[in-house]
Amino acid sequence: MKKVAVIGLGNIATRHRRNLKKLFPGIIVYSVSSSERVLSELVNDCDGYLTNVDAVIQEQVDLVIVASPATYHLRHSQKFLAAGIPTFIEKPVTASFDDAKKLQEIAERHATPVAVGYCLRYLPSAKIIKKLIDTQFVGSIYNVNIEIGQYLPDWRPSKSYRESVSANKFLGGGVLLELSHELDYAQWIFGELKLVNSVLRTSSELEMDVESLADVMLINSAGAIINIHLDFLQKKPWRQCHVIGSKGRIVWDLIRNEVIYHTGQGTDIIFSDPDWDKNDMYTNMLLDFIAEISGSENDSVTLESSTNIVGLIEKIKEKSQYIGDVK
Repeated sequence: MKKVAVIGLGNIATRHRRNLKKLFPGIIVYSVSSSERVLSELVNDCDGYLTNVDAVIQEQVDLVIVASPATYHLRHSQKFLAAGIPTFIEKPVTASFDDAKKLQEIAERHATPVAVGYCLRYLPSAKIIKKLIDTQFVGSIYNVNIEIGQYLPDWRPSKSYRESVSANKFLGGGVLLELSHELDYAQWIFGELKLVNSVLRTSSELEMDVESLADVMLINSAGAIINIHLDFLQKKPWRQCHVIGSKGRIVWDLIRNEVIYHTGQGTDIIFSDPDWDKNDMYTNMLLDFIAEISGSENDSVTLESSTNIVGLIEKIKEKSQYIGDVK
């Protein structure tokens, strides 16, 4: 890697620039504003600005990271894919299924390496859970309960949440797109998912034009029921997955990076590393994509699987019950 461009100037773009400099000393990192506006001062870990997508292509960069709002992803990515520039797109891949399908068609036509940034797959405990389920450690799976909740105003205390991508429909906000990590890992671990029913709610507390809470019931090909709860309202962050099987119950705590197994004979801690470095997920994810570019073995998140997630989200929105504001 000699030259990389990062589209977007938000928190995740900042993390990617910093990690690129850490992984590849001497690399030249360019920044491009999501709105392609002209900027007068350099941001951190940046060697220069490029004005737009065409300027990035002319610069002949080795890799592009698209970390703009999801509603901009098609516009920002399609020319890179057509030009054969390896493109890493932050999650969700797009804000609409049609946009995702267009990107998939372009990538396939030009055989351009592309991956999507679902970093939770690189959490050490995620790899443990994936292996346990693949080897039927817990037996036949009856139910899976997935829950994430975090108070949106606390995400970025230095900035009003009302100005964030998460809170704005036109930028691809709402819990379904912003917290789609849970949908992605559910599909990755438990296989193809079909919608049974769902309920979406807004919150008068947050005063946003997007859903603040989502409760979704899905079923996989083996008949296991997967219930997923997403919200922007819990004051203490919570992120867990419970797998109920014929041999016992697995509790996966994603915040503590911990896997616990409960049976009739007792409780075992299968894995626990609460002091893990969260940033390792992001660096490992980038290194995995670079392995894909070089043709080496990798576990990068595919455009196809991420397109499926956006398609599922659209079905949820189309078929959900809307029961008004939570008071």
